[in-house]
Amino acid sequence: MLGEFTEVARRRPVDLVAPRSATPLPPGVLRALPRPAPYAAVRAAVAPHVAAQARVDLVLASGSDRFTAWWDPVTGAVGLEVTTGEQTSTHVSRRRGRLPHRPHALALTLTGTHLTLFSGTDGTWEAHARYDVVGRCDVRDAGWLSALEAGAPGTDGVLRDVVAGGFGQLGLRDVRWVTETDGTPVLLDGHLVLSATSAGPGFFDTAHTSLWRLHPDTLELVHLSDLFFSRRDAAGRVGAYGDHATHVVRDGGRWLVATSTWGDFDRATRPVRVVLAETDADLLNGEHLLPARDLALPTDGFRSVGVWDPHLRRDATGWRVGYVSARKYFVFHPVLAAGPSLDALEVTAYDAARRATEGTTWLEVDGQLRVLASDGRDGRAGARERFVVLDEQLREVGTLDAPYPSNLPWPTVVPTADGWLMATFDGTPTGGDILGYGTHGDLVLMRSSGEAGAH
Repeated sequence: MLGEFTEVARRRPVDLVAPRSATPLPPGVLRALPRPAPYAAVRAAVAPHVAAQARVDLVLASGSDRFTAWWDPVTGAVGLEVTTGEQTSTHVSRRRGRLPHRPHALALTLTGTHLTLFSGTDGTWEAHARYDVVGRCDVRDAGWLSALEAGAPGTDGVLRDVVAGGFGQLGLRDVRWVTETDGTPVLLDGHLVLSATSAGPGFFDTAHTSLWRLHPDTLELVHLSDLFFSRRDAAGRVGAYGDHATHVVRDGGRWLVATSTWGDFDRATRPVRVVLAETDADLLNGEHLLPARDLALPTDGFRSVGVWDPHLRRDATGWRVGYVSARKYFVFHPVLAAGPSLDALEVTAYDAARRATEGTTWLEVDGQLRVLASDGRDGRAGARERFVVLDEQLREVGTLDAPYPSNLPWPTVVPTADGWLMATFDGTPTGGDILGYGTHGDLVLMRSSGEAGAH
């Protein structure tokens, strides 16, 4: 179905400071860096020939809270110093707490509640210290974020080219085409538009949603914007989150953004759910904090501890939503629901026999509505490492003839003038071993010569 896909390109944009928000800072002072959400970074080049005897610092601060990434050029030691109120603590990695050589660059990032110190050599970033500030201060609070400052105080000429801004990404995953309500792709000056999860330095709560444009012929990839979400947590407090695994839909003059609450996921106290934002802002440019409300995706007829990965489509009968439900973390399967509005959905199909299937995606092929999904490596025998094609009752009708990258890649497919184009991802990590799972992946692009006459 859709012909044979062949990998034609990979893209891996890595930016600790998002280029579109990057602001040069003079060394020696802190400057205002207000943020819509707790995703910020400051980086600096290390002057190669300047002698240094004193500790070198990069700082993010708000009020009495001060986060410092430090390097001792005499001993090579690196670490984090965190001051909140009257409490100060120091955090040094046992494995990566010393630099064997003078770095080319240093950086400090805040992603959600997580601080990370990076050193850079020959354009490659490696993490050397991490700390979670949860319980120490409320970095999601609007007042805290508006008072944020950044800089490199007291560098004595060791640091130069200091830049601060929003956090960018270590990799891209969970890619989806941005679509109209009927599933046709949104075009921007002849470019396709993708939403993606911008991977952070660690697990899912360090990531956020971003939008990118992709030229269908040259496959040039350009960052457009970053999306964050203002919503309530399990205790009812409103904060700013980097939720992701997102579908962005243009509905006339407004946007619908359905996303998954991975921004503060905890399997015991904060199960993942889906929220919805509606806005008429220009989401294809800049940074946006979008008020979001719960989108109640039904789970009647099966056990569910969480839902995620929404994909929306509207036709003459109303709305259709594909998503994933977990009967436990992490055993999950596809679900379809439909209704006259997004607030009146009912389950129309589910396949609880599957146990590692994600990326539920609507696609019209030759006038028939199909569902694409990804059967991961932990699926049952006969349903592993493949892109499966399902009907509206989630009955299997075929598979895509396509390479299956590592991790759990989604089948995001669009017709072009030259055949079908697939954008997916893999599990390639970056940033060093102390970060653990979540820094993936490469954007993997494939083409098929099969006739593309559907959407």
